[in-house]
Amino acid sequence: MAHLEFRGVIRLGVIAGTVLALPVLAAAQSAPTFSKDVASIFQEKCESCHRPDSIAPMSLVTYEETRPWARSIKSRVAARQMPPWHIDKSIGIQHFQNDRSLTESQIDTIVRWVDAGAPKGDPKDMPPPVKWADDNIWNFAKIFGGPPDLVVKSPTYTQKAMAQDAWFKPVVSTGLTEARWVRAIEIRPASIKGRKVTHHALARLQQSENGDGAPEVRAAAAGGDEPGPGLFMEWAVGKQGEIMRPNSGKLMLPGSKIVWDIHYSAAGEDITDSVELGIYFYPKGQEPKYRQALALFSGITGGNRALDISPNSVYVGTNFHVMRKAGRVENFQPHMHLRGKAMSIEAILPTGQTQMLSMVSEFSFNWHNNYVFADEAAPLLPKGTILKITSWHDNTAANKNNPDPNQWVGWGDRTVDEMAHAWVNITYMDEEDFKVEVEKRKQKASTTTERQQQQ
Repeated sequence: MAHLEFRGVIRLGVIAGTVLALPVLAAAQSAPTFSKDVASIFQEKCESCHRPDSIAPMSLVTYEETRPWARSIKSRVAARQMPPWHIDKSIGIQHFQNDRSLTESQIDTIVRWVDAGAPKGDPKDMPPPVKWADDNIWNFAKIFGGPPDLVVKSPTYTQKAMAQDAWFKPVVSTGLTEARWVRAIEIRPASIKGRKVTHHALARLQQSENGDGAPEVRAAAAGGDEPGPGLFMEWAVGKQGEIMRPNSGKLMLPGSKIVWDIHYSAAGEDITDSVELGIYFYPKGQEPKYRQALALFSGITGGNRALDISPNSVYVGTNFHVMRKAGRVENFQPHMHLRGKAMSIEAILPTGQTQMLSMVSEFSFNWHNNYVFADEAAPLLPKGTILKITSWHDNTAANKNNPDPNQWVGWGDRTVDEMAHAWVNITYMDEEDFKVEVEKRKQKASTTTERQQQQ
């Protein structure tokens, strides 16, 4: 009897053990795997940088390349540090053409994959590999059926291995003999090595627009809000290029020049490189209706030169810019240095109503993201709207990027100095065209709402 009772206990133990094991087994079977669940996420959001011979420090293409970094990946992904997309998701516009952030579902999948031990899964579940274009091929070549119509190169520059930062500002003719409308622009260092020393590059368009032949860089270059040549494009790490919205573009005139402003920094070896500006034109005879202008909007009370951050302090600045014409705001790109913490752009309408357009609440100097609003979300703002730029700087020891919290900091080109401005593209319109665009937006929103209700 005792023997039977003992066997019963053992049998119950086995049964209990089996019952207890079932949830564990089910959990293991339901855990995401690299092959089936994670690889496709990395292809969509990570491989553009994390692949062999690209700018990221490691490749995430194969399981063998990825596995040693699993814990670090979880940490960065859960904190939304990677992929670099720093728009505050709790405020302002959330629809962008170039959104590379992870969805909550994707973050959850990656976290659960790491927590389960980062299993590889069945190799048969791997998605087909992505065929990435050669880094020497222009990003928009496939879209427009070939390389840029015009490439303007800066003269070569050699950044010595241990030299101080340099700002190279040559002027180069575009060679244009007739007016052309621009539909897309790319800037890039000419070589992979060049990307190690090129911190950022500005290309300003200089051309005569007043009819007397004198070069004129109009208000748009310095933060004004009238269409003109001004800043053509700015390149920094993480920025691929700009495509104009349909029926809008930038105008280049015969005799125009590109005024370069290239910031080079040392990388421990002598590197000689140049910067290339690739320009895609509208076909001859095809002229867009709207002219777009890229402007620098300061986020400092009193203007950039008034920036004055005391040691061990948090600094908040604001500045206001009046739109003298109606227009559509195309993008928001904050620019600050190591002490930069956050930046927002708000619209104060002529009625007094305030709209928060966008806010970057965790600015990172390593990534100068350009946040391009989606077509249905790009703000349409009437004449008289005030764009308010607010900037935050953290000059305390709590800022891990701060080189020295005991220093006074002012405006300057050096990385250890500070800046606070937003690059904002605006497509300006006359009053009649603006009303038409607003009505189109209303009709589209109404149609979308009806479709959603029917579903």
